Amino acid sequence: MAERVFITGLGMITAIGDNVAENLRSLRAQKSGLGFTRQLDTIYKEVLPVAEVNHTTAALREMAGVAGQEGYTRTTLLGLIAMQEALKHAGLSSVEDTSTGFINASTVGGMCDTENVYFDIADPAKTGDFYKYIDTLDCADCTQQIADVMGINGPITTISTACSSSANALMYGARLIKAGLLRRAICGGTEALTRFTLNGFNSLKNVDKRPCRPFDNDRNGLNLGEGAAYLVLESESLVKERNATVLATLGGYANTNEAFHPTAPSPEGDGAYAAMKTAMEMGGCTPADIQYVNVHGTATLTNDVAEGMALQRLFGTEVPKFSSTKPFTGHALAAAGGIEAIYAVLAISHQTIFPNLHFKDKMQELYITPETRLLEQYPVRNVLSNSFGFGGSNASLLISKYEG
Repeated sequence: MAERVFITGLGMITAIGDNVAENLRSLRAQKSGLGFTRQLDTIYKEVLPVAEVNHTTAALREMAGVAGQEGYTRTTLLGLIAMQEALKHAGLSSVEDTSTGFINASTVGGMCDTENVYFDIADPAKTGDFYKYIDTLDCADCTQQIADVMGINGPITTISTACSSSANALMYGARLIKAGLLRRAICGGTEALTRFTLNGFNSLKNVDKRPCRPFDNDRNGLNLGEGAAYLVLESESLVKERNATVLATLGGYANTNEAFHPTAPSPEGDGAYAAMKTAMEMGGCTPADIQYVNVHGTATLTNDVAEGMALQRLFGTEVPKFSSTKPFTGHALAAAGGIEAIYAVLAISHQTIFPNLHFKDKMQELYITPETRLLEQYPVRNVLSNSFGFGGSNASLLISKYEG
């Protein structure tokens, strides 16, 4: 019989906190991380809100323990900070054994540095040390750098499936554990803000000039964010061997693709519906067993309709409490699934449902509305965490309370 997969450690850094405790505090205080950038050199500096980690890159080097060392991009530094917290939280002083894998996710890689020297690189007449940044563009470069600093000698890989990247990293880690190929997998993602992504999403008319308002009738797009989040997954046998504390179980997961459009989801939410349904079935849950859904909830015109339709199809008139936490953290792209998986664990461990900020008016297409209040002492046993990416890469995780 395949081993159960347990979550034993959490680590993160976002616009609302440098660690898990600070994130929880901001969620409870309903404190958004959205504002105007102070780190990114862009013509939209005072125009488009973003959720930026409130530290310079030099300060992040200090926090990551690599002060004075060059060659680490902002993407890598965010990942190192989150990784160090996750391992400490799991009670791990070393992960040099080959049974520990690292599944990382990113979409921009080192673009945050490379885009600053793009015109130098593109000019054949120019020479200089800017060539050292070319390798950092690869999404796998930050994975390798984090693994090297942390001494990870087991299998490592990088997943880049747009906004579902770190949710897929968690799935892949769980599958490796269930297959007996690993006993432990550190999974999640890291993402820094870049002009490339801001300009790209703005060109798609997907960015709101106001703080985003998921599932609101007046929504008009997302706000980008940055950050990193990692979860330590361990097999049941390893947990028992080292008497580790279990935070939650990753009992179900699914990735589906309706192949509808390169960027837009199926209007009826076919892929989202199938992902949630399959994840629940894997975990042995019925719709009545779900207390909370941390929705993808980007506040774009197409996503919220599709995801809402999928929720209505799956749960009928008994849709559980749901909310998007992206008005807190922005949309951190490849890191979003890891960030929100941690929020799912926090919802279970603290019996709390986090509010969907900025909501005012119900969408015309749906009969459901998100939870807008902070609900504490709310019985949360099973949470669905949704991450839906371009190209129809729909991922859903079923995270549940550990019952022994």
